Amino acid sequence: MNKFVAGTAAILLTTTLMTTGCTWDKRDTGTAAGAVVGGVAGGLVTGGSAVGVGVGAVGGALVGNQMAK
Repeated sequence: MNKFVAGTAAILLTTTLMTTGCTWDKRDTGTAAGAVVGGVAGGLVTGGSAVGVGVGAVGGALVGNQMAK
């Protein structure tokens, strides 16, 4: 259950930051979305390991940034 709460909190935090008046361009949004998706995927693959979530988030951010060019 803690993984679900942490994932939900991360998604809500990202959504809040994206909609609170910050001027984000397409590339920033792609980076943030990639980080969230990568972090969730890394957590799922590694069974919730903090290292897996971190590596997945960094990898997802890099991919999301490049795809949003």
